[in-house]
Amino acid sequence: MHYVKVKGILSAKNGMNLYRGCSHGCIYCDSRSTCYGMDHAFEDIEVKENALELLEVALRRKRKKCMIGTGAMSDPYLPLEKELCYTRRSLELIRQYGFGASVLTKSNLILRDLDILQDIHERTRCVVQMTLTTWEDALCKKIEPGVCTTRERVHVLKAMKDAGIPTIVWLSPILPFINDTKENIRNIIHQCADAGVYGILCFGMGLTLREGNREYFYQQLDRHFPGMKEQYIRRYGNLYQIPSPRQKELMRIFYSECKSYGIETRTDHLWEELSRFEDKQQGHQMSLFE
Repeated sequence: MHYVKVKGILSAKNGMNLYRGCSHGCIYCDSRSTCYGMDHAFEDIEVKENALELLEVALRRKRKKCMIGTGAMSDPYLPLEKELCYTRRSLELIRQYGFGASVLTKSNLILRDLDILQDIHERTRCVVQMTLTTWEDALCKKIEPGVCTTRERVHVLKAMKDAGIPTIVWLSPILPFINDTKENIRNIIHQCADAGVYGILCFGMGLTLREGNREYFYQQLDRHFPGMKEQYIRRYGNLYQIPSPRQKELMRIFYSECKSYGIETRTDHLWEELSRFEDKQQGHQMSLFE
């Protein structure tokens, strides 16, 4: 872990990353790609030392309230968050200044901040997003070794449901020849339904690989799935998009199962849900893009 000072914290679309890098160790992580220009070891987490001060200034200056998102490039609930509490303190600022929050994570550490998330949702709006990739715990520990299992994440989703906070699941990535099975897709969707998930974002059955994350992914295939790397190279070469050979069948199952449970799958509609701000004290709704 190391500290840096940055010039800004909110993106043009009101997203923020308090940390840079990750210790979850997910074998497929796109954030390892060299195109992002990270000049330090990925596991040496960069902490944006002045992030909270910058966030407060940005929120105070904003003319319109909106949803503030976090988790796009780095999980806001890395293990070091237990001590640093940057994410919790940022949520406190979001609550203080009357904004909404959209949080994406794989960690059950988010339950520590359930009180603030619930308070934000009572005043404005909060949406919690969880990434789910595989239902089998043993496989989950191979492809996402440094984070809680899918079962523990489903427990988070249920806790959010009980607190009245809407949830959206990212079903991604689905790794060819590893977790691209009918049983895996059906089990995940069934558990999402049981947890009262509003919608599931799915961009196809497969993953993306480019310079930086491809090399790490192949190293981990050699470690956990001997012979699998050669299978990938023969089939996909250096392609960026790596679709499962079962893509069509699995997508049919995905849409059919979600429809039977009443789970939203329309991508444009789910993006809108993530950006839609509501001031419940005044009864006004607006899009992030107003």
